[in-house]
Order: sequence, then C-alpha cells, then structure tokens
Amino acid sequence: MATIITDQNFEELVVKSGKPVLLDFGAEWCGPCRMVGPVVDELSKEYEGKAIVGKIDVDSNPVISTHFGVMNLPTFLFFKDGQLVDKQVGAVPKHVLANKLEAQMA
Repeated sequence: MATIITDQNFEELVVKSGKPVLLDFGAEWCGPCRMVGPVVDELSKEYEGKAIVGKIDVDSNPVISTHFGVMNLPTFLFFKDGQLVDKQVGAVPKHVLANKLEAQMA
C-alpha cells in the first residue's frame, strides 16, 4: 500500500526521507486517479525499502497541492534529495512511472 502523505507529514516523509519519492496527487472523485491507484500500490510494494511511493488527496491537503501548482489529476511528482526533479500529468502506464522513479535512483 502506498504511503499516505498529508500537508502535516510532507516535510518528514518527502523532503527529509533521504530516498527518491514518487508522489501521486489525486482525489476520490477522479476516475483516472482510481484507475492508476492500484498501479501506484504495486510500485509501492516493488520499491519498498528503496523509494517512497505515496499518495496525497488534493481535497484534504490543499497546502502541498497549491505549493506545487497541481491543477490536473492525477499528477505525479518525483523528488530526489527532497527536491522536485520530475513531473508526469495524467494517467500513464506503470512502466512510465517506474522508469521515472528508476531515473531518480541512479
């Protein structure tokens, strides 16, 4: 299961994690978000211990969503050393997300 990221734990779990992070911005009402949700959970299992794979609900966590200018859902942000390094907007196949996450591990 993907880690639940909130406005309150973002600093600790993303910025200070020391690991690459894939963060899925979505919402309950978003059809494409529900479609890629299981893919994000699979990636979380596959990269356990090597990376943080998290989900953030934009409706419940407006501070982080606004800070990064998330306007379309789903939006995937990739972090390395606490810094935003890549972005993917829209539902995409699993290998696209995996390849972008792998690039942060190199």
